Amino acid sequence: MTRVAFLDPFAGASGDMLLGALLDAGWPLADLQAVVDSLALGQVEVRAERVHKHHLAGTHLTIHAPGAQPLRHPADLLAIVAGAHIAPAVRDRAVAVIERLAAVEARAHGIPVEEVHFHEVGAVDTLVDIVGTLAGFAALGVERIVSAPLPWSRGTVQTEHGLLPVPPPAVAALLEGYPVHGVDVQGEMVTPTGAALVTNLADSFGRMPDMVVQTVAYGAGTRDWPDRANRLRLVLGEAVDGGIAEVETLTVLACNLDDMNPQWYGPLAEAAFHAGALDVWLTPAYMKKSRPGIVVEVLCRPAEVPALREMLFRQTTTLGIRETSVTRWALPRQTRTVQTPYGDVRIKIGDLPGGGSKMAPEHDDCAARAAEHNVSVREVWQAALNAAADSAAPHP
Repeated sequence: MTRVAFLDPFAGASGDMLLGALLDAGWPLADLQAVVDSLALGQVEVRAERVHKHHLAGTHLTIHAPGAQPLRHPADLLAIVAGAHIAPAVRDRAVAVIERLAAVEARAHGIPVEEVHFHEVGAVDTLVDIVGTLAGFAALGVERIVSAPLPWSRGTVQTEHGLLPVPPPAVAALLEGYPVHGVDVQGEMVTPTGAALVTNLADSFGRMPDMVVQTVAYGAGTRDWPDRANRLRLVLGEAVDGGIAEVETLTVLACNLDDMNPQWYGPLAEAAFHAGALDVWLTPAYMKKSRPGIVVEVLCRPAEVPALREMLFRQTTTLGIRETSVTRWALPRQTRTVQTPYGDVRIKIGDLPGGGSKMAPEHDDCAARAAEHNVSVREVWQAALNAAADSAAPHP
């Protein structure tokens, strides 16, 4: 069974809310303290308490760092993580989150990354939130995370840089390419650390996956909202199909073209795949004034949307692009290499619900082997299927 988690940030997301939810779900506070101690930040202590708001209970985490803490830059945070006694997978992911957080802060304020600084207490909170959250999900055995879209609130917030719009520029940059929904709430509901963690953790965004629910937990934030409890809900469970169906929210970018040189479509598709597209397809259509044209559609993950959107504007004649969110159900797959009389051929194998599998040889390999041996692609294709079936069959 696949262990899955669903993040429901109905009142926003922050590092302390994520950690509170993990503790509420059963991760021992002592284990979080051990992670904090491994960061060697001095006498930093984490405390948790059950709090109630709007008739909804949750766990609220606070971080206590007595004594003076130095001003820290991204390189300082990365050095601390590199020296911590944590799992390599947690360390690598923490590095990625810190680097992305620093990059958007630098972009938002128009300064080099090296000049980004984290305030004395803020640096400690950031490190504990990032490393602790990643370690917590790993400790709870979560294999896949789905998140509902994050809320996009409104208003302004006073910062050291002056009055900024909500979400602040860094949060807005972190949410580029990811699904959000507008809410009529004045104030900052998603923090930079919360945005960086959720967008890094989530394998997909959308509805709650089909699961057998085992735990429902709530992490409490520090702000008070007039119409809702400031909680992040975390649902843990087992996928009902044993993880057979992988569901993810993807984006389709589309544009209509009736004035583009047909010779440009090949390079266009190559550029799209280079920029992160999962698939590209062209559909003939009649445009306005009865002109024959082509509808170009690109399938991608939300994180790749900005790069692919820019690519379409630059490499086509279009003046507008449509953007649609879609849900994709995909079979888990693996790629194996089988030996045939014509040479090695890669073959994709997908696991079917309820048992069994379907197989598809890689066309490029089949075409290459066919050309080498002066036989048809069909012959190599069938030989690859036979070899795959033979290797999967039990032998006495």
